[in-house]
Amino acid sequence: MMERADSVQKLYTRMRLWEFPDQYVIEPTDGSSGSSLAVSRIDGSMKLIDEVPECSSLRVPKIYTIFGVIGILRLLAGSYLLVITERECVGSYLGHPIFKISSMKIFPCDHSLKSTPAEQKKTEMEFSGLLNVAEKTSGLFFSYETNLTLSAQRLNDLGDESRLLPLWRQAEPRFLWNNYMLEVLIDNKLDPYLLPVIQGSFHYFQAAIGKDIIDLTLIARRCTRRNGTRMWRRGADPDGYVANFVETEQIMQFNGYNASFVQVRGSIPLLWQQIVDLTYKPKFELLKLEEARRVLERHFLDLRKKYGEVLAVDLVNKHGGEGRLCEKFGDTMQHVAGDDVRYVHFDFHQVCGHVHFERLSILYEQISDFLERNGYLLLNEKGEKMKEQLGVVRTNCIDCLDRTNVTQSMIGRSMLEYQLRRLGVFGAEETISLHPNLDEKFKILWANHGDDISIQYSGTPALKGDFVRFGHRTVQGILKDGVNALLRYYFNNFSDGTKQDAIDLLQGHYIVSVGRDTAASSQKGGLEAIASFPLALGLVLIGFFFATMSLGQVISSGFGSGFDRILFCNHVIGASSI
Repeated sequence: MMERADSVQKLYTRMRLWEFPDQYVIEPTDGSSGSSLAVSRIDGSMKLIDEVPECSSLRVPKIYTIFGVIGILRLLAGSYLLVITERECVGSYLGHPIFKISSMKIFPCDHSLKSTPAEQKKTEMEFSGLLNVAEKTSGLFFSYETNLTLSAQRLNDLGDESRLLPLWRQAEPRFLWNNYMLEVLIDNKLDPYLLPVIQGSFHYFQAAIGKDIIDLTLIARRCTRRNGTRMWRRGADPDGYVANFVETEQIMQFNGYNASFVQVRGSIPLLWQQIVDLTYKPKFELLKLEEARRVLERHFLDLRKKYGEVLAVDLVNKHGGEGRLCEKFGDTMQHVAGDDVRYVHFDFHQVCGHVHFERLSILYEQISDFLERNGYLLLNEKGEKMKEQLGVVRTNCIDCLDRTNVTQSMIGRSMLEYQLRRLGVFGAEETISLHPNLDEKFKILWANHGDDISIQYSGTPALKGDFVRFGHRTVQGILKDGVNALLRYYFNNFSDGTKQDAIDLLQGHYIVSVGRDTAASSQKGGLEAIASFPLALGLVLIGFFFATMSLGQVISSGFGSGFDRILFCNHVIGASSI
């Protein structure tokens, strides 16, 4: 019984970090009676202490208020403690407060560097410099009370024993952003300090439908297995894990009822890449074609284990540069498809272009039977399961950003309408578009969701966001798209390589050791070395030039013409050309 009592010890929600000459001391200040944590500034070793040491009158220590310990990262000679210095409450997940990390700080434990060889010291400084990039990581969320790595359905399915475990032990490792950095704290059995963090997105709103009030939450969980930036992480690895894999959960709450619907997105699960080479759209390269079937099978086996039936919706172009990828994906899927795996190709650009999103109804007709059959999770006022989700839609384009978000938001809208009809809020033929307040909030919810995922992968918000928010193109939106397209090009070629190195370092994909070749693990070469502000400015000016030309064409053809005809999908995000 004592072990069980220890296992459910709560996480510390507020702490004071004392910076002494030889150690950092983290003292709980949230009313908890736990011990303080001392971290050596020499080698990062840790121990629990009963009291904060007395301060020297000659040197008063700096004191910081912190809201969580993200973890500790070991490099060649030093260790680096990463903590949360600012947080923002952004809503609740199934009744539990959710916080977004506003600011992080790294505290080096590298005094042992003084006695290390010069070459090793130089390498250490290069790697520690990547941590400055890591401090700026966006889209990090956490909860002190509930497991954010699990969907509502998986949380509901947890057994009584699992519910008593610390949050980090309940966590789904693939969505645990700080999984690698927590290892040292886990080894030291520091459960009250072990705070699980996810990367993704979290947005919610409340809306009135007549006399009824509904709460809608949209949460994204980014997988860490093949995490990275747009051009530097493409396709799958040999184990079947894919780039930009994100689980999106839409939760509706009404009168004590909870409904949850999960979708996933991820890069085409083949071995392929695009090498940055200063061209706007580097060519697609398929690798190890003989391994394609095995990699694809591993990917879909993992999805079936976690989600049940799988419907793969492929949105890439059938012709042009994307055509070869599309053909190989479709051909290989013939060997994998069966009763519980289905493949649907829908050439988004060919059918919808950049305006006619109402034509997504063609795709919806092809997948509606899957959605109705596999359903969603529904819990009643007592928390009892009335219905469960039996399968998942997996959507991809090339980047899994703009086109994918268009499609996922269409599916999310349809499922919300199913749920509202099931609970009697909507009539048989009633739709979200008949309720302007709900309709507007829903569009903005998915627009913000798409922007968050896009910023993490490409460095910029999703394109054509003005269409989502206002229902038509705007001058400002067209100019923004021109700039964002060029910024993506700049980031891909001149800064994402360094960012990729930082991601690999933080998540243990590249482990630093004395005997290892310490060259950067990415493809980075001379491109980043010549990056400069004048070059960036030049690219942006070129972007303005082409955006202005595009704007002139729009105006000459009748500004906004054609948008009034969009009836079915005026809620979705505009697709990029990529």
